[in-house]
Amino acid sequence: MEKEKESKKESGAGDLQLMERALELAARGRGTTSPNPMVGCVITDSEGAVVGEGWHEKAGQAHAEVRALEDLASRGKTGHTAYVTLEPCSHFGRTGPCCEALIRAGLKRVVVAMTDPNPLVAGRGVRRMEEAGIKVETGLCGSEAARLNEKFLTWITKRRPFISLKYAMTLDGKITTASRDSHFVTGPEAHRFSHGLRVEHDAILVGIGTILDDDSQLTARLAEGPNPLRIVLDSRGRIPLEAAVLKDDADTLLVTGEDVAPEKLAALERLPRVEVLRLPLAEGRIPLDRLMEELAERQVASVLVEGGSRVLGSFLDSGLADRVYAFIAPKLVGGEKALPAIGGRGIGRMADCAMVENPEFIPLGRDLLWTGRVVFNKKETVTEEKPSRNDSSGGEAAAEDGKERKDGPCLQD
Repeated sequence: MEKEKESKKESGAGDLQLMERALELAARGRGTTSPNPMVGCVITDSEGAVVGEGWHEKAGQAHAEVRALEDLASRGKTGHTAYVTLEPCSHFGRTGPCCEALIRAGLKRVVVAMTDPNPLVAGRGVRRMEEAGIKVETGLCGSEAARLNEKFLTWITKRRPFISLKYAMTLDGKITTASRDSHFVTGPEAHRFSHGLRVEHDAILVGIGTILDDDSQLTARLAEGPNPLRIVLDSRGRIPLEAAVLKDDADTLLVTGEDVAPEKLAALERLPRVEVLRLPLAEGRIPLDRLMEELAERQVASVLVEGGSRVLGSFLDSGLADRVYAFIAPKLVGGEKALPAIGGRGIGRMADCAMVENPEFIPLGRDLLWTGRVVFNKKETVTEEKPSRNDSSGGEAAAEDGKERKDGPCLQD
């Protein structure tokens, strides 16, 4: 953090404002660039005037630097300094290397918010530009750039999707009443924000209990942007064929065990935009670590886990959580049979609990969103208790520690 403060001081107020503008541009790609990162670029002339801007709009399309150079050419100007929120790529994917484009454009200076941990880049872009005589500075607004691309960074470095735990609860921590009613815990503002989170994640995941109780669509219909991949954990294949989540308004991945009746599997596989993924069960449940490996291989870089209580608990018990989104309503429910937000086995000592760092608080009408990064103090394998009949998740998730593969995803674009 001190190094970043020094970088900001050395760069000056003008550089800081220009990099902040580049971050604003990068954020316009939210929900459309995955598995690529969100990147923005601002180009100035020798006097510091902005003469080109661009951002990466969609995976497979031109990168931010190329867009900014196109804007520069359309204005008939000459660029001097580029401000880029992530290290320019140095490899050929679906597009060419951006560092070479900046070199060809004759830029004299490039300010980079953070280097790219992608093994295909990893400092090569900076070195190539320096070899070409460009002055390269890194670290300006580095923490802001990392926050913007936390999903991409986790997918690249941990070789699994970025995992967000999301739930709406009352002030006393309940997500249902004693009768299992969970409708309208929060108000319309929180609902709309929640659908925006669905747009920002590649996939949304729930247990079969949530589908059987609520018949959820799991779409982003209240927000602008693409629907996420819908993932349902259903080890025994109990999902009704007429379930709303199986409709063809979005893709659905149904994750089951290997012993589901062949007739049910055949009927499910005939449905449009529905895929059945069969995994060997671990102690009768779907192994979360294996599922996360499978999703990473499919270039699913982020998953929004929406419940139920036991599924959320299984992810937490397994150390598979990167961010939490807790929507808190000013309501009191009470009752021992009312489900808590997060079930599972939990921890034995308060000293071993997971911490939530860098918290943010967002008022949403009468409700409050509380979000932050999850940090685990200990990594240990946890054996989860058997599911109870009162759990809305259906007890589909295994509580095993996530294991990293030796070979992780390498972004080609």
